[in-house]
Amino acid sequence: MTRPDYSWPLPEAIERRLGRESYGAQRAIHEDGHLLLVLHEPPQSAGGAREHAVFLRTPDGAWAFHGQPGGEQALRRLLDSYQERLAKGLAAYDQADDAADLFALIERVRPMARAAVNLHAALQAAREAVKSDVELITARDRGAEIQRGLELLLADAQLALNFRLAQQAEAQTRAALANHRAQEKLNTLAAWTAPLMAVGAVFGMNLRSGVEAMDAWLFWAVLVAGMFVGWWVKAWVQRPPPPEKKKALSSAKARAGGKPPRR
Repeated sequence: MTRPDYSWPLPEAIERRLGRESYGAQRAIHEDGHLLLVLHEPPQSAGGAREHAVFLRTPDGAWAFHGQPGGEQALRRLLDSYQERLAKGLAAYDQADDAADLFALIERVRPMARAAVNLHAALQAAREAVKSDVELITARDRGAEIQRGLELLLADAQLALNFRLAQQAEAQTRAALANHRAQEKLNTLAAWTAPLMAVGAVFGMNLRSGVEAMDAWLFWAVLVAGMFVGWWVKAWVQRPPPPEKKKALSSAKARAGGKPPRR
């Protein structure tokens, strides 16, 4: 890929500062009274190629765009395209309903915000090089507004996305806690009833064991014993794990009187 040469006379000092493949990053080159302003069109994606918008201001104050006259109007159209992208981003932010919409918006706005920062820096450098051009002052001010708007939009979208993710995490935590409490209740109920059900199943078998004709106190004794076993099972299930044993001091540290060995 070679750098396009437009039909305008460039001073040798500017030609020496340009590469052979492209015009490079957004910047302002001021040599021998000529101002070459290299800007980029609004990016379409984060990693895509950048289309250059190259302006030339001659010492007599005339502007050209890609070798053709009418550079002032082309510069205004370029800033209008950035402003239009900003307006679309604000509308998309207002209509975002979920985290996927916010993530897609951030993915679109991030390269735009980065390009707007470099755009404003190039316009500011051009303004400092040619201080008497009103067109540059206006373009610099518009570039600052676009940069600020895109940065605020990106920050708001990122904050909204973080808030949505935090809300989802809290909802999942509450659901997990509710499930944990329900599981604890079920475990407690099982611990109480399992021994009683086991004893009832044993004594409910249609076998002659000799206890059928005994007094009613045996029934209550078996019931109390089953409840006691259920309480013991419940306490065993809910017992916390034992604390980890502290690691013993190394022999070298003990010989040093409790101090770590020197290195």
